[in-house]
Amino acid sequence: MAAHVMIVEARFYEAIADALVEGATAVLDAAGATHERFAVPGAFEIPATIGLAATAMEGPDPSHRFDGFIALGCVIRGQTTHYDYVCAESARGLQDLALRRGLAIGYGILTCENRDQAMHRARREEADRGGAAARACLAMIELKSRFGL
Repeated sequence: MAAHVMIVEARFYEAIADALVEGATAVLDAAGATHERFAVPGAFEIPATIGLAATAMEGPDPSHRFDGFIALGCVIRGQTTHYDYVCAESARGLQDLALRRGLAIGYGILTCENRDQAMHRARREEADRGGAAARACLAMIELKSRFGL
């Protein structure tokens, strides 16, 4: 049975989000995985969204069951410390979910100095970090399966 994956995309930088999603969905499609996309305002909201989905999966309604999760977004350094908090807390939140709940999560939140750097990392024909996050998610799904989870 093919993996079913939740993609959570922060839409704060729409062009960057679109490029990340393009890379992720290409990898998932090539692997025969199905996916659903969920948009959130920014990177800070990604862990909470995945946590809500994981909680919903514990209930009796089978409408949203996911084998893995892909977190996609971008945080670009500005003139305040806001960047540091968003980067650290979104990463910490996702790692906490992976460790405490055993979730297969592909991490694709870019932390960049400027838009040019972010676009280079997001574009499929360049660094393809969306594709890398999808590959990481699929690898973690496979690893969970090897452990019988």
